[in-house]
Parts: sequence; C-alpha cells; structure tokens
Amino acid sequence: MSTYITEDCINCGACEPECPNEAISEGDEIYVIDPELCTECVGFYDHEACQAVCPVECCLPNPQIVEAEDALISRALKLHPDDEELKKKAAANNFLSRFRK
Repeated sequence: MSTYITEDCINCGACEPECPNEAISEGDEIYVIDPELCTECVGFYDHEACQAVCPVECCLPNPQIVEAEDALISRALKLHPDDEELKKKAAANNFLSRFRK
C-alpha cells in the first residue's frame, strides 16, 4: 500500500524531509503523498519514516492501494537507479522493510 496522510494533518511539515523518495509535498490544506513515489520506506527503513515523525500520527497505510513488499522494492529500485547499496541489498534480499519486523 501507499501511505497517505489523513485530514488530521496539522500541516507541520515534519514528514516531508524524512521521505527517501521525495513523495511528500505540501497540498492546499494538508501534506500529501504521491502514491507513484511512495515505497512505504521499503529498502530504506524498517518503518515508515513519515509516521515515525508525525506528531498526530496521520500517515497511514492506504487501504485503497494495497501493494506487496516486492512491488515496493521494485519501485524503490526504479526511483533510485544509481543507489548501488540498495541494489546490492535487494539482490541479496537483505533490505530494510516494515514487512520484516
């Protein structure tokens, strides 16, 4: 699933710099996450970084967009084609993921 930001967002902006994919941007009233760029931090963290820093915990998995770990790591590799460390970890199936806790 892609993560999304609920209407509980207080527009603090804490989440934006935490995203390894630059998927978070300021919307008209709240921050928003581009589902085409979101990997739920698979490949980078063992948790969703935006949720970890959100003071109101409004960054949640989107039940409308369900994706498996393999789809998310594939997206991460496409978004970061020059990240050699990510490529090595993905090839060894040894990357960080909230699915592996």
